Amino acid sequence: MKVLIPSPLHSYTGGPRVEAEGESVAALLADLDRRYPGIRFRMVDEQDRIRRHMRVFVNGEQVLDLRHALERGDEVVIVQALSGG
Repeated sequence: MKVLIPSPLHSYTGGPRVEAEGESVAALLADLDRRYPGIRFRMVDEQDRIRRHMRVFVNGEQVLDLRHALERGDEVVIVQALSGG
């Protein structure tokens, strides 16, 4: 499936759009990490949760649970949240 990667992680992927596979968000991120070693750690913390500054959207809907099921043809967008004052 198509995955849109945020700009700060392009150093891993070489660009904004990549392909990956997985039956869940967790499996998709594991596949991304196999293809682009180290990228998963930038998105998932030590408690196996999506990092606070990252957002994952599947077909335009925000996903908070790594167990969220995926289907072929889904579009996954990973966004780095902005913060500051």
